Amino acid sequence: MISGTHRDERLAARIKSLIRAVPDFPMPGIRFRDVMGLTEDAAGFRAATAALADRFRGAGAEVVVGIESRGFIFGAPVAQELGVGFVPVRKGGKLPGEVSGVDYDLEYGSARVEMQAVAITQGARVLLIDDLLATGGTAAAAVELIRGQGGAVVGAGFVVDLPELPGAERLRGLGVDVFALCGFLGDEE
Repeated sequence: MISGTHRDERLAARIKSLIRAVPDFPMPGIRFRDVMGLTEDAAGFRAATAALADRFRGAGAEVVVGIESRGFIFGAPVAQELGVGFVPVRKGGKLPGEVSGVDYDLEYGSARVEMQAVAITQGARVLLIDDLLATGGTAAAAVELIRGQGGAVVGAGFVVDLPELPGAERLRGLGVDVFALCGFLGDEE
């Protein structure tokens, strides 16, 4: 997470203040962190995407991959900020042409993600972006897709980390540099 300077701490606090907690969504017992309050605030949204881009500016990313759907919202402006292309990872059955896919488990079910088979060139340096990191299942599946196409993941950036869940540890176990702008513990508002 952002840390180190007063500016970073202020930015993390600002971002957290714009994220809504929605209890029992998408099912009872889940406390959903809704980043739409952040995207509705022009200054906050711009600061968040700039901070994600700045954190990975020196990583040499050649493409940004965003995970459906909120990873598109943050990934595309990060790609623009870095001057690189953007590739979507989508839910199964949403992309035309030949695709690569990975099935995985979520904290509340199972799913499949896919990417067009020609999206990542061999040896491409890829930055992965999504809105929230919880168990890491979706992000780990995206890493598998990227690597399966010959890409090298230079980092994974998130707006929110839920540090009580194993997502960051799971990705680090795959050798991925993980960064989040802010984190929420349990029932923290």
